[in-house]
Amino acid sequence: MARLSRLNTPNLSSPALRSALQRRSEEAAGVLLWLVALALSCALWSYDPLDPSPDVSTTRVASNLLGWPGSYLSDSLIQGVGLGSSMLVIGLVAWGWRLLRHRGLSVFPVRAAALLCLPCVVGALLAAGPMLITVIHAPEWPSDAGVGGGVGATIASNAIAAGTSAIGPAGGVLMWILGGLLALLLAALAFGLDRREWSALGRFTGRSTLWLTSRPVILARRYVAMQRRQDQPANQGTAYAHAGGATPSYTGRPMPETNWTPPSDARRAAVRRNEAPASSSRPEPAVAAAGAKTAQINDEPLRLAAPQLGSITAPSPAAYPAARGSGRLVGVKGEEDAPAIALPGPTTAEPRPQPIHRATEPAPHTAPEPEAFDDEQPYSPPAPQPPPQDYARREPTQAEQPTPVAPQEAPRKPLLTRLFGGRDAEAGHGDKGRARDATNQPGAGWTLPPVSLLRSPPLSRADSAPSREALDANARLLENVLSDFGVQGRIVDIHPGPVVTLYELEPAPGIRAARVIGLADDVARSLSVLSVRIATVPGRNVIGIEVPNALRETVYLTELFDRPEWKNPTGRLELALGKDIAGAAVFSDLAKMPHLLVAGTTGSGKSVGINSMILSLLFRLSPDECRLIMIDPKVLELSIYDGIPHLLTPVVTEPNKAVTALKWVVREMDRRYRAMAHLQVRNIAGYNERAAQVRDRGEEVTRRVQTGYDPETGNPIFEEQSLTLDPLPFIVVIIDEMADLMMTAGKEIDSAVQRLAQKARAAGIHVIMATQRPSVDVITGTIKANFPTRISFQVISKFDSRTILGEQGAEQLLGQGDMLFMQGGGRITRVHGPFVADSEVEAVVSFLREQGEPIYNEDVISEREEETGAAAFEGGGGGGDGDGGLYDKAVAVVIREGKASTSFVQRHLSIGYNRAAKLIEQMEKNNIVSAADHVGRRKVLIGRGADD
Repeated sequence: MARLSRLNTPNLSSPALRSALQRRSEEAAGVLLWLVALALSCALWSYDPLDPSPDVSTTRVASNLLGWPGSYLSDSLIQGVGLGSSMLVIGLVAWGWRLLRHRGLSVFPVRAAALLCLPCVVGALLAAGPMLITVIHAPEWPSDAGVGGGVGATIASNAIAAGTSAIGPAGGVLMWILGGLLALLLAALAFGLDRREWSALGRFTGRSTLWLTSRPVILARRYVAMQRRQDQPANQGTAYAHAGGATPSYTGRPMPETNWTPPSDARRAAVRRNEAPASSSRPEPAVAAAGAKTAQINDEPLRLAAPQLGSITAPSPAAYPAARGSGRLVGVKGEEDAPAIALPGPTTAEPRPQPIHRATEPAPHTAPEPEAFDDEQPYSPPAPQPPPQDYARREPTQAEQPTPVAPQEAPRKPLLTRLFGGRDAEAGHGDKGRARDATNQPGAGWTLPPVSLLRSPPLSRADSAPSREALDANARLLENVLSDFGVQGRIVDIHPGPVVTLYELEPAPGIRAARVIGLADDVARSLSVLSVRIATVPGRNVIGIEVPNALRETVYLTELFDRPEWKNPTGRLELALGKDIAGAAVFSDLAKMPHLLVAGTTGSGKSVGINSMILSLLFRLSPDECRLIMIDPKVLELSIYDGIPHLLTPVVTEPNKAVTALKWVVREMDRRYRAMAHLQVRNIAGYNERAAQVRDRGEEVTRRVQTGYDPETGNPIFEEQSLTLDPLPFIVVIIDEMADLMMTAGKEIDSAVQRLAQKARAAGIHVIMATQRPSVDVITGTIKANFPTRISFQVISKFDSRTILGEQGAEQLLGQGDMLFMQGGGRITRVHGPFVADSEVEAVVSFLREQGEPIYNEDVISEREEETGAAAFEGGGGGGDGDGGLYDKAVAVVIREGKASTSFVQRHLSIGYNRAAKLIEQMEKNNIVSAADHVGRRKVLIGRGADD
């Protein structure tokens, strides 16, 4: 044994053996890394968000290729870094490659740290793309975290916010560029490839990209060539001249397969030897450059009658999908195995086709001049031969030559415009190529936005619908849960919907409905769901129990716009609200509401619902048919619509201007009522119809106006004045946050909204008012009485639900567009609102801005002196007192009555609102009245004895 030990010890400790063991170990480690990378890629490739994972608790069997370990691993990576997880696979493959090539992994801890940081950086770059370039829609992704994952989205949002706050809008782009450089640095450090390997990888990537980009063009050419061959008559197919004299014609359809012997190797060698001098003797590229491919015509899968071809006739250029005059080589079968032929520029047509002799026997020339191929016709069968002029007469001209149809890229905006949301320098440049239904044109000169600007729903969403077995099981479980709480009954019907499923419970005799409704929270806890809404079903002896689905289906606005109810509306101001619990589309006419009150907490989907209503109006009506006044005290929600032609005034963000705008709307309402009274019509539709009839007939409508008094008799003098009967558009006033306005100018806002809600319907003026604080000091009794149509998104408590709807239930909604819709004070319907992304709104707004500039009415928010509506319509003037005398009168009235407000002074002195407001401000500066409190009240600081 000692002898054996002495013999083996030097061998085991020899450098060669140690080197061999080290090399084998590196190879084994490289193969192991490749296996790990393969397993990781399989887990990511077969990722299913429904598989069991840390985020999903289910009893289903994991469909991942690696089972439940793969589902847990892939879900963690996809939710964390999104597509950045692919960097781990690439890194492991690169490490295995280096170990297999015995390059080693120097400074391994640094490379490992770089590989762990690289997915996060790549995920952040992917998540930052849709944030910076607003015209890019975020791609559909199975997880809610997005294409960059939760970590990537967090890093991207923080980096963009830091860059924007530091150097402005371009800071986000700068941070994205720096992130790209950091990703390249981490990739070079993590992968550990040397310069030659990076160069080889670059060449491989370039070739792969070139191959991938060329495939659509090749496929398009093949498709067009096939279509042309199928459309050719039978006597105009490509003819092949055989050495034996038989000349079968090829019409573009596959010929029946026959048995024939392919050319021998010796024959092919002779062909190659004869092609060389022919190619060198004629350097002009047409057919000589394509000799190699032309000589391989017998290798094509076309089955011909004879085994050998003596010569072939040049096919007609129309049979190949190539641009005329380009001189490119194209082939019917593809890039590699098809015979190619050159198509030179257009020249005069030859009377007879010139054959291209194959190199099977010596010939003085290989191919005719390139000009002979331009307008040649294929050779026809021998029997009746048409004269040469017939060929020339039937040859299509260059204008008639069909060209392959390739998708045309829409004109792109400048880079800075696309990055920072600016407008194009050329108006109307972006609407080229946008197709839409001509029947929806509201009038000449205006194009409605196409539905293609909105996001389309996924092609297949059937997997999200629960199965019938699952619904029956849930029904039995629901009966057992209710039985545990002492409620006996049975589920008689089930109505599955996109978000919730309605179970109709028929309770046992003696069970009160209020008792079942009060068990909503307990039933939700027992079923392990977020919330359950229980309500009676009008007209039926059942109680509806709405249980949320395990997988919620997203409602898209394009789905609603594709419905027949939207394409054939019954009203002029149709709003697409969403889908009900059965999946049916819900539309409502704003003109019949006639005003809408919307409430919901932050995150309930209220702003998205307002956007969908606005887009419903913009997709149907032109600025001549509908004008908008948007009041947005929060500055963030409606400012995106600034600059569209539908606006009467820029988006109002200041409370004092909001009061002025609402006062103008009240005066416009009064003016319209007087105009309708002159034409003896009852609403705006009748006014526009009567005005159109008067304009068509060329009539003139006048009114009698008193202009003064006769100095001799003292009788009033009247004159006839002509009226301009311009069409009156609808006016929709959208107030995004009512609570802020009520805090600053509650009394003026309340009175103006009350007048509009009571009278504005017939004048074509409608109000959409939204608030996130549905309390009694915001939604007063006056507002509730005049807004019978209301929508409530998710609210905090049942008291807020009772404030907005008159009953509880809104506190049990699911949020994100889930709403309760009460039409005209009637029954309440649960509706799931459509999702509208900010990028979709920006695309529609950009399209509308390209149509033209808005025409603003400066009187809407003007601070200058105004006359009352009656005096303005009747032509009367204001008072003749100067400002000093008017101020003294106002002070006397305020001190005498002990009240001070703008409307009080306006009413007592019969002056305009702006002048009354200036008088009150002057009194405040002179310490006669106090500043307004949170409800707009002021105190008189001087007693009655000081009015002198």
